[in-house]
Amino acid sequence: MAAQKGKDLLIKLDMDGGGTFQTIAGLRATRLSFNAQAIEVTSLESAGRWRELLSGAGVRSASLSGSGVFRDAPTDERARQIFFDGETPSFQVVIPDFGTVTGPFLITALEFSGSHDGEAVYEMAMASAGALSFAAL
Repeated sequence: MAAQKGKDLLIKLDMDGGGTFQTIAGLRATRLSFNAQAIEVTSLESAGRWRELLSGAGVRSASLSGSGVFRDAPTDERARQIFFDGETPSFQVVIPDFGTVTGPFLITALEFSGSHDGEAVYEMAMASAGALSFAAL
């Protein structure tokens, strides 16, 4: 995969629950992280006393985060509302020249800040709340 522009890594939000995805307004930085819990099954019989991990076990999860400029766009309003309602709508993460990850996420943190001589900014963090799918480009 060739070098990509960071601005092309997009986080999109399902605006109506029907699969109408829209890029979250004003984002300047985005991050997607995948995690897998390891289940250790090392015993006295493990070859050379090397740690052994159980394949296909444990919990998989993903986290999303983004920060940007407050735009007061429909996506800002939708994000605020799903946070306060505790909903887990579908999000899409577009990874340039790689693919798209889609699935439910819970907004776990939503922060707004600003200084007297700057713009209003926000940060949000999301945790996967179900099975994710990946579609290669």
